Amino acid sequence: MDHFDLCIVGAGVIGIAIAEAVARSKPPSYSILLLEKNASFGQETSSRNSEVIHAGLYYQPGSLKARLCVEGNTLLYDYCRQHDIAHRRLGKYIVAQEFELETLQALAERARNNGVLDLHWCDRKALREKEPLVEASAALFSPNTGIVDSHGLMHSLLTQAQMAGVEYVCRTSVERVLCGAKGFEVHTVSGEFGQSEAFKFQCNALINAAGLEAQTLASRIDGIASAHIPQLLLSKGNYFKLNGRPPFQHLIYPLPAAQTSGLGIHASIDIGGAVRFGPDIEAIETVDYRVNVERKAQFVEAIRRYYPSLDPAQLVPDYAGVRPKLYSATGQAMDFVLQNSDIHGVPDLLQLFGIESPGLTASLAIAKTVAQQLS
Repeated sequence: MDHFDLCIVGAGVIGIAIAEAVARSKPPSYSILLLEKNASFGQETSSRNSEVIHAGLYYQPGSLKARLCVEGNTLLYDYCRQHDIAHRRLGKYIVAQEFELETLQALAERARNNGVLDLHWCDRKALREKEPLVEASAALFSPNTGIVDSHGLMHSLLTQAQMAGVEYVCRTSVERVLCGAKGFEVHTVSGEFGQSEAFKFQCNALINAAGLEAQTLASRIDGIASAHIPQLLLSKGNYFKLNGRPPFQHLIYPLPAAQTSGLGIHASIDIGGAVRFGPDIEAIETVDYRVNVERKAQFVEAIRRYYPSLDPAQLVPDYAGVRPKLYSATGQAMDFVLQNSDIHGVPDLLQLFGIESPGLTASLAIAKTVAQQLS
């Protein structure tokens, strides 16, 4: 039976980043297997988002999201420069209407508590000088917010990982994991439908970075109590593209609506310069990547609050993503969950749950944290 020192399940940006970080921290003799159920890497949450490099403004001070986002922001910009990954430090305006000014001030205070000290307050006149088509009473400007080519980032990380000896295998699903005194016996099925083949191997350590499938994988690991598997709630985020000349030079975000876990329907700009709006928050039961065109009216209403001259005819469906959200018993959005044996009791097993936004920004910081735990 084949044997590996480490198996990582899930080749989204988190799994790939972990593979690259661990491979760099271990000797060449340390064997790493990276498994992906899809035909290629990063086909789910990692590539169906706004591709924004967040600065770390929104998250609860002291949380993993706050700490890893702020650290990941620096690591990600550095990596992109070193490896020539397409990215742009565009800056972002978080805009507020007159009745929202206290909420905007509270966000500025939270950002300071998270160590984000470069925000600038803009009144209506200063905002209009930079973004003439944006309507707001005031705004916070975050100069350290940007965008990145997520596919280029993942391709680079995977290339670096493979050069360091990581073995990457796609079209492979984990069916069962047996826990023993000397590690894990992993049972998989590989190949296309109708041409699949069962394969099993052993590994000393296992990392569950399966994203939307993390809970499903956890349920297939013998010895993991259901109490240690947080409930997954799927949240679709629809995006609409703006046809025509881009109206903004920066990212434009409204304030997050109260009692929601998203950042609001914002305007982002991709590497090619096109403007898209989204995501919204649509609770779904099963993964579905079709854009819900019936939500266009809600988009138009939300966007016109800060971009009143929007022509609805220019707004067309673009794509959708699905986020693996976690909520507490009281309905509050939960932090990232990095679960080790101190919690679930299985040695050498690390599980990652609820890695949604700002997961892309935090990916290298998450990978660094995981690599340190394995050292």
